[in-house]
Amino acid sequence: MIERDDSPDVTGMLRAWAQGSPGADEELMRAVYQELRRQAQRAMRREGSEHTLQATALVHEAYLRLADQRPSAWRNRSQFFGIAAQMMRRILVDHARARLADKRGGGATAITLDESSASSGDADPIEVLALHDALDRLAVLDPQQAKVVELRYFGGMSIEETAEALELSPATIKREWAVARAWLARELGAP
Repeated sequence: MIERDDSPDVTGMLRAWAQGSPGADEELMRAVYQELRRQAQRAMRREGSEHTLQATALVHEAYLRLADQRPSAWRNRSQFFGIAAQMMRRILVDHARARLADKRGGGATAITLDESSASSGDADPIEVLALHDALDRLAVLDPQQAKVVELRYFGGMSIEETAEALELSPATIKREWAVARAWLARELGAP
């Protein structure tokens, strides 16, 4: 998500949208769609094969929610994708809650939270709703650590991308990620 010389000027498009330029929202969507899709695919890989929500549907739902936000609140590309990660988290949690309600408490979607969870999902599983609730508790204690987990886990961001989005150093993000993972493991009863 770090802007390269050949990447579109998402920050400029966000500003144009905030200023009410006609068609700016559509131009932005064309520019960010593939990255949002990659973000959704990373999130969906951790959801398990029985998940009924598809990455494309997750992108579209997230974009609809993003469109309801005040575009003037976005500062730059990194913040936009950070908000997208937050929207995807909310959608996945809402979907998990709906599935639990349909099944009357059974069949929650399993996910993982290990060092490789930012890119894969092959460790001991935990339920998405338990993680969501634990993240809410962590946000009360340390909002920055909760945001790091949200961006790394739900947004699939790398250490460097998370550092850019939060305007912190990669070393700080590594430290916060390690501490947050340890706290969450203890909170969720993981070994």
